[in-house]
Amino acid sequence: MSIKQEDIHIKGFVLQFRINAEDPQNNFLPSFGRISRYYAPGGPGVRTDTSIYTGYTLPPYYDSLCAKLVVWAPDWQRVIARGQRALEDMRLFGIKTTIPYYQEILNSDDFNSANFDTSFVDEHPELTQYSLKRDPEEIATVIAAAIAIHSGF
Repeated sequence: MSIKQEDIHIKGFVLQFRINAEDPQNNFLPSFGRISRYYAPGGPGVRTDTSIYTGYTLPPYYDSLCAKLVVWAPDWQRVIARGQRALEDMRLFGIKTTIPYYQEILNSDDFNSANFDTSFVDEHPELTQYSLKRDPEEIATVIAAAIAIHSGF
């Protein structure tokens, strides 16, 4: 190779989230079916690779991967914040996914302080015990949309 190790310099941090159609609260069992709504996050330092879309039916015959979400930032705390925002902005409804599990990981003190290794998942089974309560504004938006559709708007 023409590049030497001393020529390589760290220029930030990257987190990759494999958004899978799995239920982390049920031993990561597959969750296949129709995607009723999908919206990809964006912005600086955010990339989403996928082939899913609203209305797509995820078949049970293949890998449960729905999307790869990649975030970059110049330092650790900003890459975590960018990951939190991107996961919050991503909308994927109709199936269970690993999104809330990743949100729990990003909120954990050990992960935030970069105190982890390959045993992190096994050592933190409590991270699968999250709540799936929806934001009241999101519920109000869905109700308003349903009323508008029912009324013919």
